[in-house]
Order: sequence, then C-alpha cells, then structure tokens
Amino acid sequence: MKIGCHISIAGGIDNSIIRAVELDCNTMQIFSKNASTWREKVLKKDELERFKENLKNSNINPVFIHTAYLINLASPSEELFFKSINAFLEEMKRADLLLTKPYLITHPGAHAGAGEEYGIQRIVRALNIILEESTDLGLKTMILLEDTAGSGSHLGYTFSQLKRMMEGVKDRKRVGMCFDTCHAFAAGYDLSHQEGIIQTLEEIDKYLGLEQLKVIHLNDSKFPLGSRKDRHMHIGKGYIGLEGFRIMVNHKDLKHLPFVLETPKHDEKDDLKNIALVKSLINIDTGDGSLYQS
Repeated sequence: MKIGCHISIAGGIDNSIIRAVELDCNTMQIFSKNASTWREKVLKKDELERFKENLKNSNINPVFIHTAYLINLASPSEELFFKSINAFLEEMKRADLLLTKPYLITHPGAHAGAGEEYGIQRIVRALNIILEESTDLGLKTMILLEDTAGSGSHLGYTFSQLKRMMEGVKDRKRVGMCFDTCHAFAAGYDLSHQEGIIQTLEEIDKYLGLEQLKVIHLNDSKFPLGSRKDRHMHIGKGYIGLEGFRIMVNHKDLKHLPFVLETPKHDEKDDLKNIALVKSLINIDTGDGSLYQS
C-alpha cells in the first residue's frame, strides 16, 4: 500500500525526499513554494537535479504537490481571480519541472459572499482558462480538486458541488479528486463507522465516479460531525476514530489509492507515530469480509 504524509521543503525542495525516506514513506505531498505568500523562489537547476536524483533513488511514487493557500479560483474580485489563475499556472509549471507524472491538489475556492452558484461558475471558468493555457504551454499536470469542510464561504463541501465544477471543465481527463477525510467528516459525511463510509463512497460514485479518486488525505477531525471546521487531528485521536480508519484503509475501493497524512506536527516523531498506526490497521478485518474483497 501507498502511505506517506505532507513533507516540509525547508532548506530546499530536494530535502523533502530525504525526510520522506526517513519516515518510511512510499508516497508524499509537498508545497513547491512558500504556501503563505504569492512570491515564488526560482527552482535552481542544482536543486531540481538533486530532487529528481533523490526521488529516483527512493521508492516514493507518486508525489503530490499542493497549491499555496492564497489562491482562490472562486473570488469575485477580478484582481484576485486573475492573480490566482496566474499563480496556479506558475505552480503547474513547477510541478511539470519536478515530476514526470505531476499532480496538483487545490481547494476549489471561496465565493466570499457572492453566492455558491456564482462561485461554482467562477471556478469552472478559472479551470478552463488554466487548462487551456497549460495545454498551450505543453504542461501535463493533472489538477485534483479537494473536498472541503465548508467553513465560511468555501465551496466543494458536497460531492454534488464538485460534480458541477468538473462537469463544466472542457478537458475532463486532466481533472480528478483528492478526498480529505477530515473535511468530509466536518462537512457531514460520517466516516466513523462502516455504514457511513459505504454511504459516502456511494455518493462519490453517484456524482463523480470512484475512478476520479486519485489520492486520500487521511486525517482525523478535531471537531464533531458536521462542524464545518477544518481542524485536523492525529489518527484515532479525533471524532472519526480508529474504527473508521481501519475500515477505510482496508476498503476494496480505497486500498489501492495513495494515503497521505496531514496530521498535526508537534514534534518530529508525530509523523512516524501516525504512519506506523495506519500501517498497523492494514489487513485487519472487522468481520464483514465482503467489504474488503479485491
């Protein structure tokens, strides 16, 4: 199975691979730049070469890149809307430079009071501009829309919303989904027990198709079901609980996917503990063998 976590790029993006190997990851996620600023540090040739060499010498695959937090493809502000599109394209360029099979994960956006319908159409417009321009540039990065907790005016907290975004995209083959367990739970999808997980996957399949799932962000939730609060927690220490994660990592429709943890990092051992705990849940049957058939 593919299990990893979000890795820091401090000290150079090439160091992220070294850190991931030390954590015994065989998949991972990174930012390609400082996630809290618009500024982009140019990827130096030697840094890029070291990243690729380190990756080649590891068993890590795939690598996912997450966009910066400031990007908002649903913004009603023309200035922020086009600034976000340009920043997104720059991140796609970086992803293509770094990876042979690049994936770029993004939160769809927040409508900032303009209304959900407006925001969804704004996202569709942005994605079509981005994909058209990236094609002209020869970029091959696949965009993965991540479900959200629905806090504030953030969109993408239901699979029907994500469906409408993806349906409006002309180049459908270059858009998929990243499923975040904490976000889904906060949005009202109960992943703490078998029935809730089955219902959630049925809804994903109904609106999007399970084949659209490319990666799972495996995070527990600090707040109760339907809280609309995006606060990640250590695996088994939140409201989803170990039973939910045990079912998910063994589920026949999920176990082939990469699981990437974005759990809190209070010290350097936290990632090791969470990864080890997830691995300990693999192949533990809860009694319903039909759920885990391959």
